[in-house]
Amino acid sequence: MSIASDSQASDCTTTSGRYQLLPEWAPQSGVMLTWPHANSDWAPFLTQVEPVFYQIAEAVARREKVLITVSSEAKKQEVMAHFAKLNLEAQLNVFVQDTNDTWARDHGPITVIKDDKPLLLDFTFNGWGDKFDAQLDTELNAKLAAEKAFACELETIDLVLEGGSIEADGYGTLLTTSECLLAPTRNPSMDKAAIEALLSEKFGLNRILWLDHGYLAGDDTDSHVDTLARLCDPHTIAYVQCDDEADEHYAALKAMEDQLKSFTDYQGNPYKLVPLPMAEPCFSEEGDRLPSTYANFLIINGAVLLPIYGDEALDQKAISQMQIAFPNHDIIAINCRPIVEQYGSLHCLTMQLPEGVLA
Repeated sequence: MSIASDSQASDCTTTSGRYQLLPEWAPQSGVMLTWPHANSDWAPFLTQVEPVFYQIAEAVARREKVLITVSSEAKKQEVMAHFAKLNLEAQLNVFVQDTNDTWARDHGPITVIKDDKPLLLDFTFNGWGDKFDAQLDTELNAKLAAEKAFACELETIDLVLEGGSIEADGYGTLLTTSECLLAPTRNPSMDKAAIEALLSEKFGLNRILWLDHGYLAGDDTDSHVDTLARLCDPHTIAYVQCDDEADEHYAALKAMEDQLKSFTDYQGNPYKLVPLPMAEPCFSEEGDRLPSTYANFLIINGAVLLPIYGDEALDQKAISQMQIAFPNHDIIAINCRPIVEQYGSLHCLTMQLPEGVLA
């Protein structure tokens, strides 16, 4: 399977028995969504958040399949009826399973290529370091596999790892944050070297770029990289920039920016860095700052779904910057202000499923 367009790469093609982690821009068969329900923390916000889920699913369904998990047969019928009105029902695969929450980025499977075929890796999800109950979510991939939701095999990996904590370039590079992957609540028996060794084996890595700086107020993931800095292609990183010295994020994000400037791509050249604006501060009803970020975008076939938050000037600036990072993609803005009420955003809700994963 060809997953990258850069002809200069020597390590793009897999060898027998070797794993290769696919980048998000690899051709996709679909996107995974786990629908909100009344027995989750979404209960007070369902009327606000369900329209956002529909917008995401519709945008994806016009380009590829959508794998949706719902909590009841009644909700399955409701979702199918909605997409039937749009003549998109053939794009949906809907399954009924119990779930704790909706963050498919972190409980969904991560796709690698092994022996020239897609393989799903099922890591343990422990609610971002046992902050929240996640037993049903960490069991979901195996249950979906048992229902033949996937057209390829699922391999269980004994490691706590969330999809939002990693970025891949398709050429053996992993971008991540030390605060998250080295958190003692994830894999306390493993040090940095042990984690690097296991990830290098299971993802076919040549190197890991560790970001040691950067955070968002209100974030309970221990600084997932997908809220801060994102690979857009093997040579480009879009990242959150804070230019207000009075903002609580300024020092950490400036240090992150400086570190990104020191990184080189897999060919040894400095990355093209595309700064994204700091989102206008959002607060919960209790007055807590919410982790709104434009970096939490999703790459799909031919388009990028970009979360926006209702500040027209900043939203438009983010759209313009994303067009620089993705000159050949449509930029589809989706208002995710309701989603950050539960301390996540668009990318956190979704997991891309590369070609060959869905029948």
